Formats: sequence, structure tokens, C-alpha cells
Amino acid sequence: MAATLRIQSDWSRALSRDEGEAWLSCRSPGKATLYGSVTRRGLSSDGVPDIVASEGFLVGEVTKKSILISCPHENVSTKFLAPYTSFCRIHQKSITCLDISSGGGLGVSTSTDGTMKIWQAANGEIRRLLEGHVYDVNCCRFFPSGLVVLSGGMDAQLKIWSAEDASCVVTFKGHKGGILDTAIVDRGRNVLSCSRDGTARLWDCGQSSCLGTIADCGSPVNGIAVGTADSSLNLGSPESPPSEREVGTEGKILLLAREDKKLQGVGLQSRQPVFLFIGSDAFNCCTFLSSTYILAGTQDGNIYQLDLRNTNAPIQVIHRSGAPVLSLLPYRDGFIASQGN
Repeated sequence: MAATLRIQSDWSRALSRDEGEAWLSCRSPGKATLYGSVTRRGLSSDGVPDIVASEGFLVGEVTKKSILISCPHENVSTKFLAPYTSFCRIHQKSITCLDISSGGGLGVSTSTDGTMKIWQAANGEIRRLLEGHVYDVNCCRFFPSGLVVLSGGMDAQLKIWSAEDASCVVTFKGHKGGILDTAIVDRGRNVLSCSRDGTARLWDCGQSSCLGTIADCGSPVNGIAVGTADSSLNLGSPESPPSEREVGTEGKILLLAREDKKLQGVGLQSRQPVFLFIGSDAFNCCTFLSSTYILAGTQDGNIYQLDLRNTNAPIQVIHRSGAPVLSLLPYRDGFIASQGN
């Protein structure tokens, strides 16, 4: 397991003034944590901060928005990026889920303050308050159009909202436990949800009806992802002809991140199991990197990369800290992971 280099979360603010200081730590499993600091001594002639590190740490490349720090003793280095911008007034408590519209103009987010809001991505100005769920809202995402939002809550309800006037246009009922994640099939005529009740369900937006239970796991399903499968993958055949209301399910595979330490793949149209992989702890999230490669994150901090053509053993297991992996997002040639630390 690799060492983890950390810098205090508000480091960019701490170093934004002359003689500012931020704290460092480098933790390697089974060893004592190394502590240090970085200090800003002023600005260079081209406006870049002049930053030095305390003994045991080295400062590499520094820009106005990033700093590269290494710990030679543990042979680890990390580039820290400052926020491009920060919005402090959208929610009063922790943000539990957020999404940005396809055009980049709007954001939607949910919070432990009990609210779900739509806001301008450019300046954080709140545009709409989406009210209608009972209890906490766990997940939210834009449809590809950017004009409609899908949400799921602890009230076991799945809702579709207009981003233009905040009206709730559809409510789906059928789950017996809180909804923990959602996914949208193609352009959004069908959507998917997973729940604490252990099921993943497919819904028809046009008729506000459930088209079927894709999987019944007997354990809470914490996260799902839908993607187009590689043509070499056998997704199975449906036991009966699919409903004409199913749109875009053919050739798709649904990933299920389960509480019982299992990551499962199911043919979306066939409802047939494709693979079952057992991890080190509860799976919290999953995503596709391509039609053959997937990622999944666990409660004990592991990120598994798997090849769908052979899931007997992972391609790699990434472990940067023991904090839960809460979300995964493909980005350029890699991915972004958020953890609970």
C-alpha cells in the first residue's frame, strides 16, 4: 500500500497571503505519520507564490493554482490543486450529491440540510429549490437535456423535476426502502434506481411505471452504473420479449455496488447475471471507464479496476487511504475519486 501525502483542506487560503502556512502529513501503513508544513515567503517576479517546505518534504512545481509536494523518505509525491471557484452559500451543511448539466450552465445538489437546489454553475446563484421528498434526498442527476432532474430519497420515492420551474412532473413508487442511486438509459425515456431494499428497478418515464426488477440482491445496493458492453461479452437472453416501452436497454450492462461486499454485473435487457466479484468490504460506487474496463470503490478505501471480459481477478487495486471511497468519475485518461477523509 502506498503512502498518502495530505495537506490541510484550506491550504490555498492559508498560502494566499505573505508568510502563510499550511500543515502537511505523510502516512504510510504500519509506520509513524510524518508531519511538516509549507510556508509562503512572498511572490516571484511573475506572480507565482514562493513556497518552501519544512524538513522531510520538498516543494516541486508551483503555479498560481497548484503545488507539487514530495516526501522523499516515503518516495511519494502529490500535486494539490486549488479550487477554481468556491460556492459557500448554496447549502448550510454537507453536500451529499451533485451534478452539472450537459451544457455546464446549471448545477444541482442535495445536502444533509434537507434541501435540493438548482444553481448557476458560473456564480453559484440559486435558481430553484426542489421540494417534495420526505426525509433526506440521497441522489440527484440531470437528464442529458439539462432541463430535467432525477432524484431519489429515503422516502423510497424517485422523482423527476423541471429545472425551469421546479415542478415535480413524475413520482415513481415501488421501492420498499430508501433510494441510494440512479442512472439514466440513453436519452432518458427509461431510468434506473437502486435501493436499501436490495433491488434495482427499471422505470418508464412516459407512463410513470415500473418496467421490472433488474436484480434482487438481498442486500442494499449502494450504487449503480449503466454502460454499453463490449460485443464479446455474453449478456444472456431475456426469458420473455421485452416491453415495447423499454428503449435503449439492448447491449447494456448494469453494475451493482452492493453492501454485502459484492460487485455484480447484470444484462439490462436480459435481467441475467453476467459476473459477480467479491471485494474486501461493502461497495459504495461504481463506474465505466470503457466498454471493457470498470471501477468500483469500497468502504475500506480500495478502488478496484476490472476487465469485464475476465473478472476473476482485478487488473489493479488502488489504496491511498482507509477512508471510504464515496464516488468515482472518469476524467480524461484517468478518473477522479472522492473519499470520506
